[in-house]
Formats: sequence, structure tokens, C-alpha cells
Amino acid sequence: MTGAAGGSSDLSRRLRELPAVDRVAGALNGTVPHRTRTGVARRAIDEAREQIRGGGTDPSFDEVVARAEELVHARDRSLLQPVINATGVLIHTNLGRVPLGPRQLDAVKAIAESYSNLEYELDSGRRGDRYTHARALVASLTGAESALIVNNNAAAVLVVLAALSSGHEVIVSRGELIEIGGEFRVPEVISASGARLVEIGTTNRTHLADYERAITPDTATILKVHPSNYRLVGFTATVEARELARLARARKVTFVHDLGSGLVEAPPEAPWAAVEPPITAAIEEGADVVTFSGDKLLGGPQAGVVAGRRSLLDKISKHPLVRAVRVDKMTLAALEVTLAMYLEGTADQLPLWQMATVPLGELEARARDLATRLSGSGMRAEAVRCHSVTGGGSLPGAEIDSWGVALSHADRSTAELERALRFRTPPVIARIEGDRLVLDLRTVTPPQDQILCELRHL
Repeated sequence: MTGAAGGSSDLSRRLRELPAVDRVAGALNGTVPHRTRTGVARRAIDEAREQIRGGGTDPSFDEVVARAEELVHARDRSLLQPVINATGVLIHTNLGRVPLGPRQLDAVKAIAESYSNLEYELDSGRRGDRYTHARALVASLTGAESALIVNNNAAAVLVVLAALSSGHEVIVSRGELIEIGGEFRVPEVISASGARLVEIGTTNRTHLADYERAITPDTATILKVHPSNYRLVGFTATVEARELARLARARKVTFVHDLGSGLVEAPPEAPWAAVEPPITAAIEEGADVVTFSGDKLLGGPQAGVVAGRRSLLDKISKHPLVRAVRVDKMTLAALEVTLAMYLEGTADQLPLWQMATVPLGELEARARDLATRLSGSGMRAEAVRCHSVTGGGSLPGAEIDSWGVALSHADRSTAELERALRFRTPPVIARIEGDRLVLDLRTVTPPQDQILCELRHL
């Protein structure tokens, strides 16, 4: 009993000797907010307390402070911050899809720092509709009668089906029941809308007759989903949108075409993008409603665009879900400028298309110069020919010729080198190929080359 009591007394003493929260917080960088310093100090002391109770050694004051500093750095790394995308993935979902350009950012700043006519009609002095501003631009660009903007393309499909098909059947080919990322799947979106999924055909082959047989008095919609994030090859068959539009009109059901990526037109310098169906073609082929993303091949902010017949868009706009998935003024500002640039013929100035179409010779020259400047002090750098990809669930299998710099280090493994780049300010995100780390320059802006030069000091 005495021994046990003595052990308990010793443990209590060791715990009491841990530094106070204020003392640890006071030892941290004074530029860190006081509340943050207090929070990490308390957590570091709690960890030290658990260490002692678990039979570990008593950490010194400096060790507790060092742990608190680590927690501050971890907090900072977890916050949103700019990174250098050296992966070669143009539309990188994990890195925020595509960057916005000067005109888009200027529009966001102008609207964000002031009051605006977001829901106000300047002509009449009455309350207006926040979608009026973008609606005319979408209509002019796509040929649609009307449009609606929501927060992403999944929301666009959801609200369309909820408004037009809830409680009724939606016919979809099995080959188009895709997963759109983050384990969000078309069947689940349909279910959430209140509609009932009717699967037709097989994974690789669906015919017009399959659609014809599936239509019943309870059918509300034929949904065609462009499989933009995978490609099916071999013994395959799909039904063209124009045929589905004719069938839908004849049988008096709605034809909805989910395009996903939102391509307006493939630039001549990017022939690899020509396989993607453009928005204008989907409208011309007779779709009643078309949905697409604003932040993929459109090159704008995250948004979902619904375009199509005015009578249907009026009905969709009145659905309660629209309020839940609406976009804010900053998104609308960036999107409107993006659409205007296409109408003006200046879409080649969007960062997405600037990166996608930069001449190969220019990338090679930058790669060779950067490799020369990075070599030395244990770092080995070589200019290499490589391939970029579109990413973001667009144009699967399409490769874009590129140039980059392959790195290796005399004293560090490739994995260690990759981690060291991620922990820099700004973080550099690259890709591992074999035993080397590749910096693909297609997704690196020329001004960022100077920042990459500093990697030679790793």
C-alpha cells in the first residue's frame, strides 16, 4: 500500500512540475495570435501529461515549447494557402481546379469590396433576380433560351431532376451511371432528387430500342450523362444525343444532357480537347436541358450551369433546392467575366487555356534553364520530355506533350525530396516517376520558375 501511495505521489509531483500554459504560450512567436498560442500550449502540455502517465520520460520545458511550435506550423499548413502546381494536371481538383486570371480576379474584387446590384434592378428600382446578369451571357454563348447558376454540376443535375422528375422515372444507360469523384455517384444523385432510376442496356452497349422499351406513362426524363472521367473502348454502342432528343419529343418526355466538363470550343492549339462534346452542340442537338461545370474546361470559378428551354428553366428556378445550392456574388462576378471573354473571343487569355496551349519549345527552354540553375549542392536536375493531363474528370486518356525537370538528390530519397518540397513556403506539389521527382512546367507559371530555383538549397 505504501509503495502504491508513493508511486501515486511521485506521479502527481511530476505532473505538477509541467510548465503552466501561460509560460509555454509566452515562449512562442509573438506574431501568432494569443488565442492560438494558448490553445497549442495547452495541447502540448496535455500531450506531455499523457506521455508521463503512459510511463514515458518527463519532457523538458524546451521540448514542450518545441511541440507547441510544431502544432502552430501544422495549423498553418492546414489553412488554405497558395501552392505551386508542378504535377502537370491542368484541372487539379485537390489543388482547387483551375486558377483565375486578372480579369476574373478584378471582377471579384470590384464586387466583393462594394455593394452591388446582385438582386436589384437598376432600371426599375425594384428587387431583382441574382441570375439575370449571367443568364443573358449563357444564352448568348450557348444558344439556350435561359439559364440558372448553382454551386457545382452535381447540384445542377440534382436540382434539375428534383424539379422535373421527382416521384417519376428517369431513364439512364448503365454505361453512364458513373461516379463523379469523392464517391458521389449518378444513381445516388438521382435518388436524392426523389426520382426513380430506370437502368437500361448493358455496361458497354445501349441501343435506341432500349430507351424506347423503357418509356412508360410514369417516365419523366431521359438522362444522358457524358462519361467525361473515363473511356470505354472495344465492343461498345451508345445512342447519339440527337436521336434521344427526337425520341423524347415524340414520347413527350424531357431530355436532359449532363455534359460535365463545359467545353465551349477546342482551341486549334489543343486538338486533344476536340473529342469533348461542346455545349453549343448539345443545345443544337435538341437537349431540353444541358448541365455543365464552370470550373473545368470552361476555365472559370466553381459553379454548375443549367441551360435550356425557358419554360423548364422557369420551373427549375422556382424549386426550393435552388435556394440551398445558389452561388454568391463573387462566383457570379468571376463567371460573368469568363463567359464574356468567350463572347469577346479572348478566352485564350484564361489561365487554363494559356497553360494548355503554351508552345512546347517554350517549355523546353524553361526546363533546360531551370535544370542548369538547380544542379549542384547534392541536387541533380535534368530537363526531360513528359506528358501533362487535363484532370478534373475531363478528357480521360488525353496526354499533352510537355517538358519538365527531373530531380534527384545525393543525400535524400525521392520520397524525402517530395516531402521537403511540400513543406516549403509556398509548397511545391510535384509527381514521382520511378526514382525521380518531376516538375512538369506546363502547370507552372514563368514567374514561379524563380521560386523553383530556390529548391537547390534543400
